Amino acid sequence: MSAGEVRISDHGYDELAEDKIRVRDVLDGLADAKVVEDYPGFGKGPSVLVLQQDHDRNPIHVVWGIPKGAERPAVLVTAYRPDSARWTDDFMERLK
Repeated sequence: MSAGEVRISDHGYDELAEDKIRVRDVLDGLADAKVVEDYPGFGKGPSVLVLQQDHDRNPIHVVWGIPKGAERPAVLVTAYRPDSARWTDDFMERLK
């Protein structure tokens, strides 16, 4: 990652703190992220929900977005620890 390629929104920082997710874990886990849902038409710019893991290999869902009309930076919109009651065992699909 080059400087300026990744940013974290204020809301993203709040959510990271609330779920005790370290920024370093999110950044280190980018290379192994798996796309869960894609939101290409999101109003503020294309976004994607990905599954990542923290340093203890626990699942983390992260929403990354690109500002509308731009190519970068990737912005961490929100991050949370997925609730196993709302997701499949692999945290890749929402339960109905």
